[in-house]
Amino acid sequence: MSQKNYIDVHETPELKKLLPLSIQHLFAMFGSTVLVPILTGLDPATALFTSGLGTLLFLWITKGKIPNYLGSSFAFIGPIIAVTASHGVGTALLGCFLSGVVYMIVAAIVKRAGVKWIDKVLPPVVIASVIVVIGLSLAGVAVDMATKVTVDGQSQMSLTSIEISLVTTVVTILAAVLLRGFLGLIPILIGIIVGYVYTLLRHPELIDFQKVADAPWVVGFGEMFTTHFKFGEVISVMGSPAAWVAALVIAPVAFVTLAEHLGHLLVTSKVMDRDLMKDPGLHRSLLGDGIATSLAAIIGGPPATTYGENIGVLAITRVFSKVVIGMAAVLAILFAFIGKISTLLMSIPTPVLGGVSIILFGIIAAQGLRMYVEKKVDFANKRNMVIAAAILVTGIGGYKISFAGTGIPFLNDLTIDNIAFATFLGIILHVILPGKESAMGEAVQGEQP
Repeated sequence: MSQKNYIDVHETPELKKLLPLSIQHLFAMFGSTVLVPILTGLDPATALFTSGLGTLLFLWITKGKIPNYLGSSFAFIGPIIAVTASHGVGTALLGCFLSGVVYMIVAAIVKRAGVKWIDKVLPPVVIASVIVVIGLSLAGVAVDMATKVTVDGQSQMSLTSIEISLVTTVVTILAAVLLRGFLGLIPILIGIIVGYVYTLLRHPELIDFQKVADAPWVVGFGEMFTTHFKFGEVISVMGSPAAWVAALVIAPVAFVTLAEHLGHLLVTSKVMDRDLMKDPGLHRSLLGDGIATSLAAIIGGPPATTYGENIGVLAITRVFSKVVIGMAAVLAILFAFIGKISTLLMSIPTPVLGGVSIILFGIIAAQGLRMYVEKKVDFANKRNMVIAAAILVTGIGGYKISFAGTGIPFLNDLTIDNIAFATFLGIILHVILPGKESAMGEAVQGEQP
């Protein structure tokens, strides 16, 4: 970076700025983190607690050099529901625990083998395309949140949602572009607050304050440990061979989320303009994610994953401080014990979250486009054009492979999602197609098809 226009990982903003910056990250991850346990039958308060604890562990293991927030992983929703229905929640959590172990094993292999192989299988044309996919594959989710409502189980367009989301999006854009100083660092927070207040004034029926009023102020430690946490579930099934076999249905999902983890680390590296693969190292980020996932399973929370929403916040604010992320993690842990605050956060209207998500996901995609330009990827070269085309269309289009109904042992509930499939496809195409040097971007100039 030619000039200092960012707050680095080792720097700490002053307290009056630290709290709003951290709350901004909390808002970015909150909706998705509590949605996973709601869908899988796990406990939202436990998910908040394990996401905060997992993030703190991740920061410690990565030496505070990778400012990623870890929230609930969507990749495990289907397998957790299936295994819970057939074998119980303890077996499902055992499978999540084993997924974390898979991460740890891969981390050990990467530490021994190094990361030079990554440069060979992930040239700029592949990396940039995957980054674009990570952002734009979520575009449909953001737009649905921003424009639709669910009525009698059916999703339909809503002018009210469009109105609220447009106000939120426009305010977020104006805050990011026009505001200076500290206010320019919290455009997402400003967008959410303005969107919330606008909804309260124009469409108050969309915000249910009764749930906030009914929620307890404080959930005691005793109640959390006896009612919310599930420490004994995993241990109780470890003596059952049948549980281990059923749990192995979930463990392979780790290989899918590994691709997601790699993509998020590449995006974060691009946003921060440094090679996080080498320092602190891919093995440390994998280890941190794996330990967070296994620990969450023991406590009763869903598996952890680095969050694209929070990477989008990093990109738009350029505040990389580990203290900001750490404070967001501490707040998540505290809010797990404060019923009214967590319920208030859950009352944020979906169109408001959709409005800011449009910006967050778009910023991630823009980082990939920026990499195309900076690395001088030559799209006059047919090889580059074909590889990028395959990655972009399969990834953004939602190309998935599901083994459901195949009866294949350990794979019957496995789905390779679009981001993972697009990543694997790009790597395979680069490895098998001739002319690998053209994929390196600026390394080869002027080559024509």
